[in-house]
Amino acid sequence: MQQGQITYCGPAPLPGELWTAWNGDPWLIAALVLTALAGWRVPSRAAWLAGVAVLAVAFISPLCALASALFSARVLHHVLIVAIAAPLLARGAGWQARAGGAAFLAHLGAVWLWHLPQPYAAALASVPVYWLMEITLLASALWLWSTMLHAARAGQAVALALGTLLQMGMLGALLTFARRPLYEAHFATTQPFGLTALADQQLAGLMMWVPAALPYLGLALWRLTGHLLPAGERA
Repeated sequence: MQQGQITYCGPAPLPGELWTAWNGDPWLIAALVLTALAGWRVPSRAAWLAGVAVLAVAFISPLCALASALFSARVLHHVLIVAIAAPLLARGAGWQARAGGAAFLAHLGAVWLWHLPQPYAAALASVPVYWLMEITLLASALWLWSTMLHAARAGQAVALALGTLLQMGMLGALLTFARRPLYEAHFATTQPFGLTALADQQLAGLMMWVPAALPYLGLALWRLTGHLLPAGERA
């Protein structure tokens, strides 16, 4: 990590330090506890609490610190937030958002913005900007998933899911096939983990290109299957 670089989760750890690098931020822990307690008043407590647990893994576990060292860990962190935690929370709360096109554009903008090198560097250099990144990613994902899960028309939900899958795949492909590393903050932090900065970036791209797409593909198949089943057989 360059001198003067600030990261919310702390400086990039060495491999031997990783499993002791838990985030003990009391404000974050309190926020997660309060969010979990709010689950007692939602339609599906299990889904809500599972979503909170995923957020805890993303922000409290050593993954948070590892994301200071590896861009691929940062991408995994973001995938957990937007593709796992967000649908669980939206499902648990039973939110039924509208304006699917606006939700899609808002989420597309957030994902692309915060994975551009300059905004990404700004998020690592400032705790407020870091939280702006995380909140906009989560909020836009919650809006989009609330639309896809509860859209009255299955076709709209499928189109939104496949559109999101496509744009994340495009970003993943760009990262995978870039000829040089793009994220200066990780130029000097990947070697202890046996990766060059370019290999780390390629791993991040593959992660966004393939595993991150699965929840959206699953949602599209679920909505499409539900639409094709006879009315008496739908869940």
